[in-house]
Amino acid sequence: MFGDKNKSSRSVTNMVETLVGPRVVIRGDVHFSGGLYVEGRIIGKVIAEEGAPAVLTIAQKGVVEGEVHAPVVVVGGQLTGDVHASERVELGSQARVLGNIHYRIVEMAAGSTFTGRLIHAEAPVAQLVPAEPAFARAS
Repeated sequence: MFGDKNKSSRSVTNMVETLVGPRVVIRGDVHFSGGLYVEGRIIGKVIAEEGAPAVLTIAQKGVVEGEVHAPVVVVGGQLTGDVHASERVELGSQARVLGNIHYRIVEMAAGSTFTGRLIHAEAPVAQLVPAEPAFARAS
């Protein structure tokens, strides 16, 4: 977006190997590598092959209803479910996301909407500290 992406990331982002057309509905989990471009609807998990370069792009009229696991996730349409992106998440101006986003880098365009939690990949896991009982303080 700002021109500082490395060359290998840019080449994977522009590569589309699989297209889910605008009149296609897939019910079930989708496993992929490379580029997956969704103009239709996927109802199920979308999971990139572990360790392989992969980009999931959801077009402005595309819909994914399910959990997403991919290094790079670009949302232009609607996504309902948690996103786990090991590299980055990009939300376009028409993006509508309902779910938590686990990310390393996130870009959000003006006009995008997001309902959920942003969870940075390197953030420490919060530990609950039990409260001291009130009777223990009264001594």
